Amino acid sequence: MQLRGPERHIVKPSPAPYSGNRVAPAAKAGAVAWIVAATQFLVVQLVVESGWRTPYSWAANNISDLGNVLCGTWDDSRPRYVCSPLHDAMNASFVVHGVLLLAGTLLAGACWGRGGAATTARTLMAVNAGGWVLVGLVPADVDENLHVLGALLIMGLGNAGLLCTGFAPRESLFGRLRAVSLVLAAAAVAAAGMFFAQVDPGTGLGGMERVAAFAMDVWALVMACAVLRAAHRPDAVAPAAAVRSR
Repeated sequence: MQLRGPERHIVKPSPAPYSGNRVAPAAKAGAVAWIVAATQFLVVQLVVESGWRTPYSWAANNISDLGNVLCGTWDDSRPRYVCSPLHDAMNASFVVHGVLLLAGTLLAGACWGRGGAATTARTLMAVNAGGWVLVGLVPADVDENLHVLGALLIMGLGNAGLLCTGFAPRESLFGRLRAVSLVLAAAAVAAAGMFFAQVDPGTGLGGMERVAAFAMDVWALVMACAVLRAAHRPDAVAPAAAVRSR
């Protein structure tokens, strides 16, 4: 039988292979949780410090001074007058911060990939989140020992989690950004060591504490942006159609 005309066949594109760029909706929710955690934490600090009648300094004062419930001279090693009228707001922010960091860690867990380093990183970051909840529930002038324990969980184990993230599998989303994790971890660990050893390199011990404690928030914002960017990146696909005749 003779064909009267060329047969035109539409060749459907084959599904694109998994590119590693797709992220689950849970990871996107985790990214949003991290962004909210860091943003509210910064905003509340600025609001609470504005309520002080005496000057509050990011170089001289600890973050925890914003949450102290009593007014008076505080800290035998670095005596300073502390009076934070809006301490309840700061302590609530500590707790919210920890809860949202934990939520983000659990929801975005797949972005670390698999393996010992990834699992350890997620575990230590969950511990870091618990430290923030603890310092919010127990202000420094209520129970200093428990408060210091919370600080150690944040600046000790939490920053160790950042370091472990620097060794996440390269094929994972966070593994591709391991340089960011390693740089932030190095800065945070060094700052924590100087803060606890009471060594002031010129930034003030309050400044050192912020480097040690805020590194996690900077990391979370960077990774949250990476997750959201990956979520909206179209996968590579074959041409929509191909025509051939025979």
